[in-house]
Amino acid sequence: MTHPFSMQGKVGIVTGLANQDSIAFGCAKALHQAGAEMLVTYASPKDEDKVKPLASEMGDPELVYCDVQNEEQMEALFERARQRWGRLDFVIHSIAFAPMEDLHGRLIDCSLEGFQLAMDTSCHSFQRMARRAEPLMEEGGTLICMSYLGAERVVENYSLMGPVKAALESASRYLAMELGPRGIRVHALSPGPIRTRAASALKGFDELVETSQARAPLNRLATIEDVGHAAVYLASSAGAATTGTLHYIDGGDRIRY
Repeated sequence: MTHPFSMQGKVGIVTGLANQDSIAFGCAKALHQAGAEMLVTYASPKDEDKVKPLASEMGDPELVYCDVQNEEQMEALFERARQRWGRLDFVIHSIAFAPMEDLHGRLIDCSLEGFQLAMDTSCHSFQRMARRAEPLMEEGGTLICMSYLGAERVVENYSLMGPVKAALESASRYLAMELGPRGIRVHALSPGPIRTRAASALKGFDELVETSQARAPLNRLATIEDVGHAAVYLASSAGAATTGTLHYIDGGDRIRY
């Protein structure tokens, strides 16, 4: 009998790999350890030298350059999955971006262009992935995106990304409702602050880390490995009765004010 947490024989896509600190790296490692096979994407040609040395820890997946704002590249990614396996069991969306000048300013001063870019890259791209994944998940599957506490609570300096992540969380619930009849489950993971490249762009990030760790009942922050293990649970048959959840991985930070 297959263990409920096994991903043996499962195939999918993990997006957003940038370096060894990426949440996508933690997810890909955990999924590989559980037996899955996958395509792993990186968003910039300049990241290629950083991601190639990580391949062995992810089971030597096929690495694919994919800028989610480029529809041809997005289409090619899912076409590659169709050619290789004819199906998908999971897609992990671990992508976020906002222009620095808008991220570091007040939300009220955010430019329309900056807001649209952040929303398109960080939120709507998840919907576009879901649309392409749907026909490849004829026997069901799991879609997972990454959020943060700043979506539901004001976090100093999170600014523009708060509304964007709130939209992403809401989209994940609506997608769960729409795709549920097809056996496709949708989740948002909400780690606490993790020292990823994207997070390093936030003003006062070191102070945020210290405050969150001190406030968390477990007195620790989540690691990319912790996030990966949560993704395995939700994507495996162990999570078969769950969908539309916002899953916190933050040492309990959320329960303290």
